[in-house]
Amino acid sequence: MFLGKVVGTLVSTQKEASLDGLKFLVVRRLTAENEEETGYVIAADAVGAGLDEVVMVATGSSARQTKFTDKRPCDAVIMAIVDSWEVAGDEKYRK
Repeated sequence: MFLGKVVGTLVSTQKEASLDGLKFLVVRRLTAENEEETGYVIAADAVGAGLDEVVMVATGSSARQTKFTDKRPCDAVIMAIVDSWEVAGDEKYRK
């Protein structure tokens, strides 16, 4: 799992039929210091996340274990919207 920030959306009208109904978001990884890393991940949204929200993303086989992604060919899923987090007693983010 990793923390990320939703930075965009992805629309695909032509896709594998089992992906119909899923919303895809573009997520940029965050460090423990709440700084954006390079690179992006496309993740299926299982929780109704929106632009600029901080989210928790599961990848690999764990990404296929939500109600919305079960038995679907997903490699990343947004499974939580983060309200706050702290590291070593220092608050790094609050919604």
